[in-house]
Amino acid sequence: MVTLHRELIARFGSTPPAAVLLETPYGFQENVADISARARSYFARSVGLTVEVATGLRGAQDAGSGAGLAALRAADWVFSGPGSPTYALARWRESPVADTLRDHVRLGRAMLVFASAAACTLGSRALPVYEIYKAGSPPHWLPGLDLLAPLGLDVAVIPHYDNAEGGTHDTRYSYLGERRLRVLEAELPEGAAVLGVDEHTAVVIDREAGTVDVRGRGGLTIRKRGESTVIPAGRSISLTELQDLAKDGKAVRLHRPEPAPAAPAPPSLSLPDLVRAAEGRFDAALARHDAPAMVEAVLALDRAIAEWADDTEEDEGADWARTVNHSLIVRLGKAAERPAVDLEKAVGLLLAARAELRGSGRFTTADLIRSALTALGVGVADTPDGTRWHRREPRP
Repeated sequence: MVTLHRELIARFGSTPPAAVLLETPYGFQENVADISARARSYFARSVGLTVEVATGLRGAQDAGSGAGLAALRAADWVFSGPGSPTYALARWRESPVADTLRDHVRLGRAMLVFASAAACTLGSRALPVYEIYKAGSPPHWLPGLDLLAPLGLDVAVIPHYDNAEGGTHDTRYSYLGERRLRVLEAELPEGAAVLGVDEHTAVVIDREAGTVDVRGRGGLTIRKRGESTVIPAGRSISLTELQDLAKDGKAVRLHRPEPAPAAPAPPSLSLPDLVRAAEGRFDAALARHDAPAMVEAVLALDRAIAEWADDTEEDEGADWARTVNHSLIVRLGKAAERPAVDLEKAVGLLLAARAELRGSGRFTTADLIRSALTALGVGVADTPDGTRWHRREPRP
């Protein structure tokens, strides 16, 4: 969600915010330093934000001391993400970290950006995902940080709400499934609700403006006593409406007519959708011997894969998409052998595509194009004066 991150950072104006990363949710992992480095690289590369790791906040004994806590107190922007909600809660709940985070929400001192496991800790109750899904514990809630209480929300936050990794079994609701969610829902008090956030989706709550914006490609679900209200991406409601939904399970004002936007944005496509669309364009271009359109389909898909990979530190099918695009390049090379295709023009297009890829640092795909040219009997030489190509003599 690079665009959204950039928009949020732009709210700070010309002065960069003091940005802090809380690594506690994954602090138990052996590769904790690598995860933090990747997160910092992501924000620096894609968002232009320098992020400091709040050190000394991983362990139970040091969760509220030292430079890390000082950095957290002085922060303008705080990010925390994947890992174990249970591990994070055990180190935050009774420590100055939790008090500091509550102060940030209550006083509006810092922008909190919590995702995945960290998002689970925000509500009055938290979901012990791994204990239930991986270790077989009976469905149960843990006491959460209740950071949303100052916003008038008594909720349990469940990220990955629309997860579909299970295939033959139900992994919605952060791997709970419907049966276990019903069990947990019955344990919530009358005034509490479930707040579900779909994958690749953000809910931006602006307390000062009193607004709740849903961004991304999924939706926000407010579930109360088995009944759900879904706010799709691209919609905004007031914070009061969200409070009413969480408390009463209904808000008639949600159904009021809304003026159509002047320029509605197209719906966001998933990576599989983008791959299928690119394959369709490639096949159509191949059928009409349109080499430029075939090259453009390959380049467009490669750009989409690069943008998708930049937008998440997890593998959401990027390797599979690259494999599909590599197969299109092979087919592109073979298509250039057809009599109906002008070889010189096709080679020129392939070299132009290779140059674009090399210029943007996508060398793996650029090398595949060179391999496709080699298979055509075309030799490529990169010289100080530019790229040259020649027909290779067939081997006897």
